Amino acid sequence: MRIVFAGTPEFAVPSLRAACGKAEVVAVYTQPDRPAGRGRGLQASPVKQEALARGIPVLQPETLKSQVSRDALRALRPDLMVVVAYGLLLPQKVLDIPDEGCWNVHASLLPRWRGAAPIQRAIEAGDAETGVCLMKMEKGLDTGPVLLSQSLAIGEHETGGQLHDRLAELGAQVLSDGLGLLRAGIRPVPRPQPVAGVTYAHKLDKAEAGLDWSQPAAVLARKVRAFNPWPVAEVVLAGERLRIHGAVAVDAPAGAQPGTVLAAGRDGIDVACGEGALRIRVLQRDGGKAITAADWLNARRDLAAR
Repeated sequence: MRIVFAGTPEFAVPSLRAACGKAEVVAVYTQPDRPAGRGRGLQASPVKQEALARGIPVLQPETLKSQVSRDALRALRPDLMVVVAYGLLLPQKVLDIPDEGCWNVHASLLPRWRGAAPIQRAIEAGDAETGVCLMKMEKGLDTGPVLLSQSLAIGEHETGGQLHDRLAELGAQVLSDGLGLLRAGIRPVPRPQPVAGVTYAHKLDKAEAGLDWSQPAAVLARKVRAFNPWPVAEVVLAGERLRIHGAVAVDAPAGAQPGTVLAAGRDGIDVACGEGALRIRVLQRDGGKAITAADWLNARRDLAAR
């Protein structure tokens, strides 16, 4: 079975490894190298690095809409194309090239959280569970029928980064199961997505990072978890801009002005919210590294006495 794999970020690397374990990956498509780091030098994607380490040819077209790009894909004679967080839309003429079509590994239980940021939006919304779907791709955005799926519970204190890593491994397992069935001559049965329950996971934006103290503490605590490791929640506290890496919602007396520091000590810094208080446990000053709230208070004696 000849597979063409398309993916870009770290999330897709376990799935690439799974594909290599089940079939011949004849080529890897990934996004063009992008500037990264302080020097803004061009950096290969994690998927490209994995492919090169395995000796797999890498293609990095800017678009798949041209006749040239379609001819190049057709020349690879793929039985199946596997797409995992690739970052480019696949036109219908591309979807039609592989004999078995195109499969996509998506990090949600479709039709909930179609779109770019399903992992973070699930945490932000307070979902109790999420999972991975192996979907047969069609032209719409994550609208294709589901072939296989697996669910998992979201941990009470789990961050976006932690859930990302668990779902990446689960996605690889679901893909491996699907490829195993196909190799055995068993095509997974496509199940159309239900019409009810469709939600969209819009792309994360740095502008979302600022926390609004007038919101309930439980909402802000979920944002802190969802936005870790990026874009990382931000606040202005006692005149200083801080990035918040860890926080939990706690009870607080009613009537406190949102944004007021209610308590500060070894357990953290309690800040009044529209409902309850946010206890900040891990934070980062401008230009610094993530530290405990207690360590920050050592430099802020004006707050430590509260």
